[in-house]
Amino acid sequence: MSTLNQIVELVRIENTPKAEYLDLCQSKLSRMYPHHELHGEHCSLQEFVACPPEAVFNYLAQTESLLEWTYSLRNLTPTEKPGLVMFGDKIGGATKCYCRTESDSAAMTVDYHCAWDQSDELWMIYYMRVIDAHPVLNQAGSIVTWTNCCHPYYKENPFPELAAPDRSVWVGDGWSFFYAGHQMELTNLKRILEYRKAEGISLTDLSHLK
Repeated sequence: MSTLNQIVELVRIENTPKAEYLDLCQSKLSRMYPHHELHGEHCSLQEFVACPPEAVFNYLAQTESLLEWTYSLRNLTPTEKPGLVMFGDKIGGATKCYCRTESDSAAMTVDYHCAWDQSDELWMIYYMRVIDAHPVLNQAGSIVTWTNCCHPYYKENPFPELAAPDRSVWVGDGWSFFYAGHQMELTNLKRILEYRKAEGISLTDLSHLK
């Protein structure tokens, strides 16, 4: 059974309407990210998680984890293509978001290859790495880094004919909010995993999502 409703201050579409979420992002922009970098070609951020790096990696490597710690990816459905799943991205209304997860346990990297509307070209790539905090901070835990690059398709939808009916937004319209929005999602990740560790709940058992 999910314990998400017992974790305070998670920012998810179920408890934070889209308008409120965008206001939260806006409130953080000027303090968190210089303007020239915010609208640049990449968005990189990091978070400390007081949990073992192997467990953090194993959690992230399960595509189902995105149902918990992201703001708006919900309703995972397998597709006919091996390894490819489809989410509903609630921030885009009835938008379909396709995703394939590629991970490397030795390097503890997890890359989410995604795209709105179609699965032939997964151009939205989210590069994540889990780092053992002990060698770099001399303390137990993990550093999670997350990098996203501004692919040209963010600026203009290459497949407008595939957009969900009546959708007025494109994923790239929110590029200026990516740092703030992703930081809130990383904070969700931190709170979920640290709560489970403190309560003695498995960090990597996601059977309640399957």
